[in-house]
Amino acid sequence: MHRTEDAMIVLEGVGKRYEDGSVAVRDLSLSVPRGSLVALVGPSGCGKSTTLKMVNRLIEPTSGRILLDGQDILKADPVSLRRGIGYVIQQVGLFPHQSVRENVATVPTLLHWERKKARARADELLDLVGLDPASYADRYPHQLSGGQRQRVGVARALAADPPVLLMDEPFGAVDPIVRGRLQDEFLRLQQELGKTVLLVTHDIDEAVRLGDRVAVLANGGDLRQYDSPAAVLGAPADDFVAEFVGADRGLRRLAVTPIDVDELETAPVVREDTPLDEVRRRAAASDVPWAIVVDASDRLVGWIGAEHLASADTLRARPMEATLHRTATLKDAWSVMLRYDAGWVAVLDDDRRFLGVLTPESLHAALRRSVRTTEPSSIG
Repeated sequence: MHRTEDAMIVLEGVGKRYEDGSVAVRDLSLSVPRGSLVALVGPSGCGKSTTLKMVNRLIEPTSGRILLDGQDILKADPVSLRRGIGYVIQQVGLFPHQSVRENVATVPTLLHWERKKARARADELLDLVGLDPASYADRYPHQLSGGQRQRVGVARALAADPPVLLMDEPFGAVDPIVRGRLQDEFLRLQQELGKTVLLVTHDIDEAVRLGDRVAVLANGGDLRQYDSPAAVLGAPADDFVAEFVGADRGLRRLAVTPIDVDELETAPVVREDTPLDEVRRRAAASDVPWAIVVDASDRLVGWIGAEHLASADTLRARPMEATLHRTATLKDAWSVMLRYDAGWVAVLDDDRRFLGVLTPESLHAALRRSVRTTEPSSIG
């Protein structure tokens, strides 16, 4: 477990027992590193949402201690506490009688910001979440799509620039395509803003896609594993975790395993101005029946096959669609291979310079290596 001094949120032996004797959460200890996104995932009724709501005291814990930036939340005024924490829920909860701009400015208004400053902040955040203020600020919630309302909900949670965001199934109410786009947009925002985020989801795919760390809970808030997405998928701590993440966890692991540029396969490379006779000579000396063609700055131009070299008068590279950026995952690589029925994918840097190729064989080897090197951490 991360040291307390490195964490923004710390739960120490936290529990919630109701008057009828039922236990929602029992003795949960968890540390959320500053600036990270931790996903709480588990079956229905395991205490995920209860845990989240205890952090902003929508539900009061009955045992243990919760620290927010080193301060015991039970010693804080609950209203002030909540105004300093961003909160996003599945159904968004926008005020129907207020405009989008007014909804986003809710917390700044409660904090008595000047009206001009609150409006400017709302417009800034609408732009940040991909909604043009000129087009959307004066609309009302019923005039928006589900995905747009969810974006407004995220903007509202960020309005007072809180250090912490609590998100309860934030993308669960939209269709899969929109959910994927919202997840991508939120990842971009998180990379830019670096908030500390505690996110609840029942979807293991969402948890491993968004989370820096994943906490798998069983009934009663029993923490079974708390680790990186790769470790949870590659080395489940016990049978419960293995069953929850599913028998196809190897496929899910593709999505959280980045391409390792140092392990890419080499390929024959020629410059587009290389004399054709020289290209033929190199091709004859190679076992590979094709070559990558690059320009003088090593940027990808295309590729050329042996059948073309046999009859060509000039070096004409064929366009290459099966390409990936170096930051892509093995899942991205596999998807590109399938989409273009390609036996290999070219990996490029920011300037489209060619770095190497990934083949089905090297993809499989990379996945096996990542599984072998993954060991679950202490759940703490």
